[in-house]
Amino acid sequence: MDRIAVVGAGLIGRAWSMVFARAGMEVRLWDVVPGVAESSLAIIRERLADLKAAGLVQETPEVIASRITPCATLADCVQGVTHVQENGPERLGPKQDLFAELDRLCPPEVVLASSTSGIPASEFTGNLPGRGRCLVAHPVNPPYLVPLVELVGAPWTDPAVVARTRALMLRVGQVPVTAHKETKGFVLNRLQAALVAEAFRLVRDGVMSVEDVDACVKDGLGLRWSFMGPFETIDLNAPGGVADYADRFGALMGGITEEQTPYDYDAPTVGHVTAQRRAALDVGKIEERSAWRDRRLMALVAHKRGQPG
Repeated sequence: MDRIAVVGAGLIGRAWSMVFARAGMEVRLWDVVPGVAESSLAIIRERLADLKAAGLVQETPEVIASRITPCATLADCVQGVTHVQENGPERLGPKQDLFAELDRLCPPEVVLASSTSGIPASEFTGNLPGRGRCLVAHPVNPPYLVPLVELVGAPWTDPAVVARTRALMLRVGQVPVTAHKETKGFVLNRLQAALVAEAFRLVRDGVMSVEDVDACVKDGLGLRWSFMGPFETIDLNAPGGVADYADRFGALMGGITEEQTPYDYDAPTVGHVTAQRRAALDVGKIEERSAWRDRRLMALVAHKRGQPG
């Protein structure tokens, strides 16, 4: 049975622990703050109970959680593992230090993967003796419900390491995608950034309210995008496919993108959007609404599993 080290027991670390444990793997969990790894097990059991209620796991929460062992030290956490999934702070200095320690502690055959949302592996692995076994495996929050994982190696990452990590992600039920080179923010965040920036611009320019812009996505684009991507979407939106779509709508869409100048998250617009969101949802209820989101995602995942591809 594979043994996986999950370094960092915050939101993403807990979620990764669930992903690996429900796939039957032994998980070692460690956090730099004493007691956090141990206390995280209660939250993990609660989330597993939700998955069980949604029909997304067959085993009991207790059986799955029993595969997760909190560790007192980083050395204990990585003892005998085949893969390390790092979930430390999104700051370059601490990540460099942590990967240097992981590279020192782990045998050469152990893959070192980071969950970072935007720091390229080349920025925190370049000086490591074992830099060839390091890469980014960026999940989508929460990874136990949203299966996509972006695999992004540094220029020196061994292709065999990327292939091995891709195979592991497939084995645990995730959907890995591989970047051919590093880009700022990776791919998913770049796609999200484009849409979010345009949403802010539309509110800033008085085109539409925050609530209605959200509706354009959740009751419009999002319905299609829950089971197909942008290229398949446009391929089906013209009788002759992508080339026909470009002929019909290229000038219109190109003209729109010419108006989409970089957006800097100006304070007045951010304040305006914040006010509308706080009118719709008190900040104290964000955690409750997040749990609602996760239950809706569970229902969607359960529905998609029952549908033909």
